[in-house]
Amino acid sequence: MTPLSILQVLEKGHFNTGSVVQMFQLAQNLRRRGHRVAVVSRGEGQIRERCAEAGVDFIALPMKNEFDLASALRLARIYRERAVDVVHVHKGIAHSIALEATFLGGRRPAIVVNRGVSFPLDVFNRLKFHVRLGAVVTVCEDIKKVIVRSGNLRPEQVRVIYAGVDLSVFDPEKLDRETVRRELGVDPGEFLVVQVGAREWKGWRHLVEATAIARAKAPNVRTAIVACKNEEQKKEVSAFAAQHGVEEAVIPVGFRYDMPNVLMAADAVVDLSYEGLGVTGTIREGMALEKPVVASDAGGNPELVVHGQSGILVPIKDPAAAAEAIVHLATRPEEASRLARAGRARVREGFSSEVRLDRIESLYREFAS
Repeated sequence: MTPLSILQVLEKGHFNTGSVVQMFQLAQNLRRRGHRVAVVSRGEGQIRERCAEAGVDFIALPMKNEFDLASALRLARIYRERAVDVVHVHKGIAHSIALEATFLGGRRPAIVVNRGVSFPLDVFNRLKFHVRLGAVVTVCEDIKKVIVRSGNLRPEQVRVIYAGVDLSVFDPEKLDRETVRRELGVDPGEFLVVQVGAREWKGWRHLVEATAIARAKAPNVRTAIVACKNEEQKKEVSAFAAQHGVEEAVIPVGFRYDMPNVLMAADAVVDLSYEGLGVTGTIREGMALEKPVVASDAGGNPELVVHGQSGILVPIKDPAAAAEAIVHLATRPEEASRLARAGRARVREGFSSEVRLDRIESLYREFAS
């Protein structure tokens, strides 16, 4: 089939957020399938270097704000120069600049908008979603409902395509469980719970409270809260843990760029987010690594985790329920192993990077034509 000319546009460039990881993975795999692909970003973080390593074209664009006319003019030239068929935007500023560029040049590629959070559209976003829109891609059915309702969009304009895991990277046969555990000072006999995300709505406080409850029945439980943004936040996590008598059991960790190794160190991967989420990426990655998972029953998590079959779902803001689930996994190793094996199988069936790539490529061809 005829290759497409595609732009992946995202102002961010640090690989500590799921949007950057998923965007880059998509660009890399589309290039592998023969399409002409470029990543357009500010150039901060690791994105420029990673594109060079992968042989993916990189274009630096300031995208200072949603009304950066100079960036929009430059992008309009890129549309012409590269004969762009599809521009896939992954955040709000990228969407605005890409849309403005369609009014400033002779070429109007199809615009595909990614939406990975369940916050309703505000007035400004609702307007953008009604101008020259090809399709909205949401990462779960729950977000689709929010976008259709808050944006007053037709359901057929919004497509659900689950984010994917590269099973060749998140492969338990290729990774060492002990490396990060030794780094964090976790003993072989301790049951390590890992949550990635220290923003308030990620529910890390509820996980600390759950850890305190769980240790009454499973004293070997320890918890790592990964992605603390700075030393001040690490101190905040430690102080909160101390208030609940588990300072020694809770390990605050900064940003990490070796997430397969971090999650491989876990005995269980947990995420207790209570708002703003689609399908929690680290839950999906933990399942790919054959780790038993505990996830809040919010957003699109129930679309990934089948309760009692491929993981455990718990109500939001319920530390007691989370503690019960953690104790269940810590004290029933055979049950934990069963859930872990079923989790990887579920990711392989519907949440892998190859499944996502097939669906995205089909969508691009539909709108490019």
